[in-house]
Amino acid sequence: MKDMEAIIVDPRKLSPQELEQGMRDVKLLFEINHTMPYTAEYDALVHELFAGKIGEGSRVLPPLNLVCAQHVSIGKNTTVMGGCLMMSRGGISIEDDVLIAANVQLISNNHDLHDRALLVCKPVRICRNAWIGAGATILPGVTVGENAVVAAGAVVTKDVEPNTIVGGNPARLIRRIE
Repeated sequence: MKDMEAIIVDPRKLSPQELEQGMRDVKLLFEINHTMPYTAEYDALVHELFAGKIGEGSRVLPPLNLVCAQHVSIGKNTTVMGGCLMMSRGGISIEDDVLIAANVQLISNNHDLHDRALLVCKPVRICRNAWIGAGATILPGVTVGENAVVAAGAVVTKDVEPNTIVGGNPARLIRRIE
């Protein structure tokens, strides 16, 4: 888990295709958030939003708030509970068998300190079998390791080692999982 280069994005200079994609996402999110979950219609909308980059057996429950759906991938047998916020300009990768509790924030972009319109983007990666507790916030550039647990309400500013439990603000090691 090494530090990666940030990508700078200027939303004032988005292409017509990027603007169109953004409007498409907003419209699909509205439909998803107003459609009965666990129906064929709901599942089709979710698959359309994520352009098929959602694995078999995975569920994303409403309400969902998301920016840049094309930068999100979700593995198999993963559950994302309601109230999740995904700011995904920098990319969000959620692997297989992950549990994401209600009101989690996955944030892969932040604003530049000098030109606040610029976005500073680093990917967020949630590895296999991780569990993100209710209300936790995962910040840009963070990898949550395999089998790791992030406690409810934690603010994760640095990578989380595999097979560990972290909690607090900022999140710190609570213990290792045997």
